[in-house]
Amino acid sequence: MDLSLLKKILFLDFIFFYFCVLRAQKCPSPGAMPVALWRAGLLLCFLSFCAGLEEECVLGVLGRPVILPCLYPKLLSFVNFTIEWRRGDEVVLRSVWELNKKVEELSVNSATISSDAAMTGNFSLELPTVDLQEYKMNYSLFIISEEDHKAALCTACLMLAASFSSPLLQREEAAHGGETAFLCHSTGGFPEPAVHWLINHTEEPPEGSVRTQAASLPDSHLYNITSHLMVNISKDSIVSCTIENLPMNETMTSTSYGTQGSPVAGRASEAMWIFSTALSAVVGVMVVAGVAYQIHLDRISKRKKKEFQASTRGYKRRHPNTEESEAITTQSMETDV
Repeated sequence: MDLSLLKKILFLDFIFFYFCVLRAQKCPSPGAMPVALWRAGLLLCFLSFCAGLEEECVLGVLGRPVILPCLYPKLLSFVNFTIEWRRGDEVVLRSVWELNKKVEELSVNSATISSDAAMTGNFSLELPTVDLQEYKMNYSLFIISEEDHKAALCTACLMLAASFSSPLLQREEAAHGGETAFLCHSTGGFPEPAVHWLINHTEEPPEGSVRTQAASLPDSHLYNITSHLMVNISKDSIVSCTIENLPMNETMTSTSYGTQGSPVAGRASEAMWIFSTALSAVVGVMVVAGVAYQIHLDRISKRKKKEFQASTRGYKRRHPNTEESEAITTQSMETDV
């Protein structure tokens, strides 16, 4: 029997016996009230016990592999056996073992178990990917021994989730002191998230000012969430929208700082301003470095030119008759000829 249905039945029984307790206070029999109290307390304890027996679900993220745990060391004593992992009544994996070795395996959607499961007792089922059709489905492991005995060894519930996109917050300023409109939009997540609004980081919006709609995508069953806020606030007020996905333990917030338009555009403008400032600084440094290097080269060139001119003048002072000697020598050679 489904545990949720069982808990409802037990709760109704508890209410019934609670009225019995009330009636027992008017009953002349001295033992009626203790008996009614005992039965009501026993049912309440049983209800709490059943609530604790409900299996914990394994969280699977859409599009990612997930492992459904099952440790059963008692199978180490078996030599030849067959196991089946079932999703409801459908067999998703059937594995045949002989002498603690896997000799045959048939699976649906590439589901697998460890190749040394018979040696370690770890028969966990690995699913390469999951989709929303398996949301809250129960997977069970059964063994078929040589005596054709079937028994459920493990049961695991599969809970699914998917991340939402970062919320996009848009703001439309009111005209002539009217109400300001805010639109918060996020896409592609599961299950339906919670949406929270805050004004100036601490103040919640007035009751009735928020309207949230969740639309399920037809092909994937993922959710698109859209939340509207209409509120009368000043232009410099800070408004934030938070998307909370509890199964994924994700909280994403987008904030409007009193400027018209989405925060994405504001962040883009701020990023462009920072980039242009940094680029201008780099270009300025490069120009200064180029000018300094050119001045350095000019100084070196002038120094070398001065050194060359000084060496030339010094040579002429040391040899003042060089040109006259060369002329006399040339003339005597012509006379001899």
